[in-house]
Amino acid sequence: MPRLTTRKPKRIEAVAERAGGDKRYRILQTFMKRHQYRADALIEVLHKAQELFGYLEDDLLIFVSHHLKLPPSRVYGVATFYHFFNLKPQGKHTCVICMGTACYVKGSDKVLAAMEEATGVKPGETTPDKKVSLLTARCIGACGIAPAVVYDGEVAARQTQEDSLAKLKEWTDHDAE
Repeated sequence: MPRLTTRKPKRIEAVAERAGGDKRYRILQTFMKRHQYRADALIEVLHKAQELFGYLEDDLLIFVSHHLKLPPSRVYGVATFYHFFNLKPQGKHTCVICMGTACYVKGSDKVLAAMEEATGVKPGETTPDKKVSLLTARCIGACGIAPAVVYDGEVAARQTQEDSLAKLKEWTDHDAE
């Protein structure tokens, strides 16, 4: 797999050639043009890219880097810093467990352990059947309802191991129908 930080013109040309036949790249380029290719629009551009592609693959980050005239390391750094950006395809359902101090003290580590055992995957991975992605976040800013878990974009308060396993069962039972 090519490294993101490779700064060879051939890599950019290959990305541009691949982008030429994909309507999503044209939509993204129009979006960047609307923001006048400003570097300070990077987060908005990455949001749009993820909305269009589902996740931020290396070639997509190179494309953004080239058009915003930013070093690939900066684009990659932003994409990896924020937990809402995905660098790999996600499952049908996502479970984001907050590992911030308040959540951890109130048992998010136990919730994570239960979900790891039940799904058979580690944080940042997706089950082989592509149904569930298990993720962690440094903090989601919901300390008052710790431990907090985000299920498919919905924040759930005061989660226990049983709560998270029930949600997992709900997802798998519903998908089986």
